[in-house]
Amino acid sequence: MKKKVYEVTKMKKRMFVSLLTVSMLAASIPAAALTVQAEGEGTTIRLVNGKIEVDSQLKKLAEMYEEETGVAVEIESLGGGVDIQGTLKGYYQADNMPDIFVCSGTADYSNWDGLLVDMSGEAWVSDTGAAYVDEEYGTIGFPYTTEAIGLTYNADILEAAGIDPTTLTGPEEIAAAFETIDSMKDDLGITAVVGYSAEVVNLYWSTGNHLFANYLDSGLDRDDTTYIDLLNDGGQLDTERFTAFAEMVALLNQYSDPALLVSGTYDQQILNFASGEYAFVTQGSWIGATMTADDAEAYEAAGNFEVGMIPFAFEEGIDTILTNSPSWWAVYAGSENTDAALAFLQWMSEDTAQQVLVEEAGFISPFTSCTYVADDPFAETVSEYIAAGKTSAWHWINMVEGLAQNYTGQVFADFAAGSLDTETFVSVMQQQCAAAYAE
Repeated sequence: MKKKVYEVTKMKKRMFVSLLTVSMLAASIPAAALTVQAEGEGTTIRLVNGKIEVDSQLKKLAEMYEEETGVAVEIESLGGGVDIQGTLKGYYQADNMPDIFVCSGTADYSNWDGLLVDMSGEAWVSDTGAAYVDEEYGTIGFPYTTEAIGLTYNADILEAAGIDPTTLTGPEEIAAAFETIDSMKDDLGITAVVGYSAEVVNLYWSTGNHLFANYLDSGLDRDDTTYIDLLNDGGQLDTERFTAFAEMVALLNQYSDPALLVSGTYDQQILNFASGEYAFVTQGSWIGATMTADDAEAYEAAGNFEVGMIPFAFEEGIDTILTNSPSWWAVYAGSENTDAALAFLQWMSEDTAQQVLVEEAGFISPFTSCTYVADDPFAETVSEYIAAGKTSAWHWINMVEGLAQNYTGQVFADFAAGSLDTETFVSVMQQQCAAAYAE
């Protein structure tokens, strides 16, 4: 794993105690308080989840676990644009930390230096290659799914328009396909070619993290850190590559549903796609759970169409989608329920929980022992890319904290609103990235 490239802020120095302090605190707690029986009645552990779309499935697992062990698990799901790390920092200050909580990459983990349990000795670690491992602190992240970022499509609409998705290998081909579909909207019965939203308050993560991620990694080997290294060196962008990426974003702006582009919501974006209103949508494989659960009626009415994913091929020949564990669960070292938290995570990696996570939450399991296959619209296409070795990494998770929310998300929104042309979008994005890293 690439070492962190930015310094701990003064705020973090004030807010967070060192590993030594945690160790001293732990040493002052009686051993009986540190060793929690997994079978103990009355024990309650709390998990902060960052994937609100699987809240019901996690709560079902919590009920199952309590029935089996007597240990209660409270699931607190945060999402929809909530600043999860900011909320967790508030919990820390209020001495209200959860036992298990979500972290989405280097920036998040840097908030908790020395405050997380090293899980290297847990049995589940040998069953996966997707754990979050820090050079200094060890295995501090439990993976629970694999997700993919790409340009998602409705296969039925593309077929009706006479477009073979395997031919969309570069910007000219994608632009021609968009133009063709746009000219056939009435015949196809769709609202727009693309469901894309650059709304800045609640969807900055979609543009500033997931869409921007394609500039950083599309078409690269998984261990190629060229553009994240450049970004983390003072917020620099490669002008030529980013300009090509910007032209692809301009295409999304041009062919998006205008009702969604600058003021849409995530829920509406997914519902409209599930309803067959768009040929493409700028969301990844995680939307499968929503399409087959909350939006199941609309999806069925639209024919339960097959979905697929093409690379954001903003340069000719880009042939990879981006796959990774989207986030991990960490265990708070200051908890009195550490053993109970570790026992719960071990159970989550095993057969009973994996069946629910795969078959009901639609997760693609990161554990090699799992024999379940997701009944999810995206399971097949993601698995095919993985099997073909056509995946790139998620190096966006190593960006400086707050880049999307406080800087780049607004630039995407201004571009979508027409306040910036493509050339200005590039220059303003360069300025904002530099500003974020100058702090």
